[in-house]
Amino acid sequence: MAKTITLEVARYRPEQEGEPAFENFDVPLNKDWVVLDALNYIKDKLDGSLSYRWSCRMGVCGSCGMMVNGEPKLTCATFLTAYDPGPIRVEPLRYFPIVRDLVVEITDFMSKLKAVKPWIVRDEEKPISEGEYLQTPRQLDNFKQFSMCINCLCCYAACPVVGLDQHFIGPAAIALAQRYNEDSRDQGKEERMDVLSQHDGIWGCTFNGECTRVCPKNVDPAGAIQQYKIKAVTDWYKSLLMPWGKK
Repeated sequence: MAKTITLEVARYRPEQEGEPAFENFDVPLNKDWVVLDALNYIKDKLDGSLSYRWSCRMGVCGSCGMMVNGEPKLTCATFLTAYDPGPIRVEPLRYFPIVRDLVVEITDFMSKLKAVKPWIVRDEEKPISEGEYLQTPRQLDNFKQFSMCINCLCCYAACPVVGLDQHFIGPAAIALAQRYNEDSRDQGKEERMDVLSQHDGIWGCTFNGECTRVCPKNVDPAGAIQQYKIKAVTDWYKSLLMPWGKK
């Protein structure tokens, strides 16, 4: 008889239940299966009403982030065999409102992300006839690590400050802001600093480091936040010592 493993899956159907509860499902323990494969098996074979997000299955889209045995994980990259003999508890990402089963509401995160302007800001564009904005390999290296963020929100589910302060902008948004701050083509640093220098921005971070530990893309949001803090303090001292140089 083929070996199986039990998934304890969080269920929340607002039209039926007042709060989430767990339902157990036995799924095949195939050595090449990840948690997302198991959820798809449940959806296809056992209970078609199970709701969750997924898309690319390749660790690129970030949509399948969930809590697996209490850890924020991309379920498309988390193998069942790592939890043998089980059980494996699968829950929606922590600190987000639950819409249904394993699906969370991310509108608040999207608003925070938009606030830091995660795109190239230019005061003035040069004519197309003058060509592209070229970069050296070293200039690319300055921000490449932070550009790997896929907005999976695992860092938010791992961050204790996010759990305590709903206004905290959070690690992914700050890391993406730093990605553009370090881009030689960008001119939006001051606009982002106006947002992130507030208490709800970089100063809300206690440097717990869990965001970096759980990041599936090695973005190092904690490092980005510390870089931002150093820049903010440096700019403050400069404004005191050389107020005439402030724009």
